Amino acid sequence: MYTIIELLACVGLIWGFFVLLVQALGSFKLFQHYSSIPNKPVSISLPHDDIPHVTVIRPAKGLEPALYECLASIFHQTYPRDKLTIYFCVESRHDPAYPVLRQLLDDFPGFDARIFVEAEDPYLSNTNNNVGPNPKIRNVSRAFREAKGDILWPLDCNIWIAKDVAGRMVDKLCGFTSSDGKTTKPKPYKFVHQLPLVVDTVTSMTHHSTSGQALLSRSSVTGGSSSTGSVGVPTSILSRSWAHGGGRLEEAFMATTHAKFYCAINTVGVAPCIVGKSNMFRKSHLDFATDPTKNPILLKGTTAARLPKGVDHFSYYMCEDHHIGDLLWRTHIPGHANHGLAYGDLAIQPMAGMSVRAYAARRVRWLRARKWTVLSATLVEHGVESLVCCFYLAFGLTTAPLPFLRNDNNTLAIPQTWTALFQIWFLLVTIWMLVDRAVSKLLHSGFSISTETNTPSFAKGASRGGAEKRPFGQWLLAWVGREVLALPIWTWAVFLGTGVSWRGRRFRVRADMTVVAVDEDDGSGGGKGREGNGNGGAKID
Repeated sequence: MYTIIELLACVGLIWGFFVLLVQALGSFKLFQHYSSIPNKPVSISLPHDDIPHVTVIRPAKGLEPALYECLASIFHQTYPRDKLTIYFCVESRHDPAYPVLRQLLDDFPGFDARIFVEAEDPYLSNTNNNVGPNPKIRNVSRAFREAKGDILWPLDCNIWIAKDVAGRMVDKLCGFTSSDGKTTKPKPYKFVHQLPLVVDTVTSMTHHSTSGQALLSRSSVTGGSSSTGSVGVPTSILSRSWAHGGGRLEEAFMATTHAKFYCAINTVGVAPCIVGKSNMFRKSHLDFATDPTKNPILLKGTTAARLPKGVDHFSYYMCEDHHIGDLLWRTHIPGHANHGLAYGDLAIQPMAGMSVRAYAARRVRWLRARKWTVLSATLVEHGVESLVCCFYLAFGLTTAPLPFLRNDNNTLAIPQTWTALFQIWFLLVTIWMLVDRAVSKLLHSGFSISTETNTPSFAKGASRGGAEKRPFGQWLLAWVGREVLALPIWTWAVFLGTGVSWRGRRFRVRADMTVVAVDEDDGSGGGKGREGNGNGGAKID
């Protein structure tokens, strides 16, 4: 008869090897697809009338790092400009991002591009508009309503993309491929997205005065701050690490654990796994999926069935990107596969001025937002981190009642001692770290990025003349910091609260996955998009 401890050891052993298998698959896919520049897009070579029209929607809030360069990347696409409609969305003309948007329209006059100001939207000005409190959905609502063509491409303002990304995203969504010089069309997808990559730019901005100051003048703490100031870098190492170390921690996370699991889960395709940085889907599919008279999964009488149609349907949720992808995943649309990751292309997000505190708050925010959305995945998320997972493995190897591990005559026998446990744990963590170093170097090398004269330095990659390079010592410090903070942040987010701050407002995430905006000034809920029914529309309590 086995003891509880021995049974737990077996569970830990099984879980640990499962995580290693998933990480191995993710690492393999990363090296397979991000070691070279992807093929040229097929869609741009089609007969002109056959090239799909794409509406690009870029919501802006405050002065993000390198905001101009990120937004300008959409104008440098090789996709035919008359097949692109570009909508910039901003809350008001007083937002610090608004002058940047105006400058872009002046600098690129030959495009079908315009700015939508949320405060001037006649529909949202009506108190009976039935749009919920999610500030990002409110920001883009008009752009979705006035989109041209069927293909929509929500693309965050702080994301830079290479010149062929639009074409390859359309190829993936529509199923365009080329074989022996002939264009073929296999099964298209309902939803296409990119692998996100964060680049901390504080180092290059402080060492390269010309281009660096240009970036600094438009930078703020990532997350849509309304600040118009520049990023100051303290001289003290400790102060500098605390004030700007959060960007390096986020960079380490996105280029290691997140990237490996993102690729692995999307390869297996057992569940939706997306980040709302760069997503492409069809307006007709979204309208169908959010219509309870057409989509049977929106059960009559449920919260979802009472919400508005189209993108406004997701204005009562926090993780609108996940909910859009999840609903499209679950909605049966004949002839279409679920989700497709556009392998090889990166959605690059420059960061600057993010403190360690801001990094922790960011991770807490999204963990709490996801807690009720994907509860089971969130509860086990701490177990996929290196320090915890390797402990599970080491504990299982030194405790599980497996004959080949306990036989003293076996050269592979492992002592059942604490010393052996911690030796194995340290060895496993070291191997894990070396794999993460290899994956991080690959993604930040820029091997899969097609560069040109207007490619900003943060997007070129270390192997192509990029300004950001990470010596092993610097990278290791960030990696250790990220791994050590992972469990405390997860504990705080999952067990110690439900409130989140986002885009300058405070929200409370409820168990039905909807959110309410909390009025911090007087605790009341009478404002637009606040507590209760949002704007007087669908009751969701």
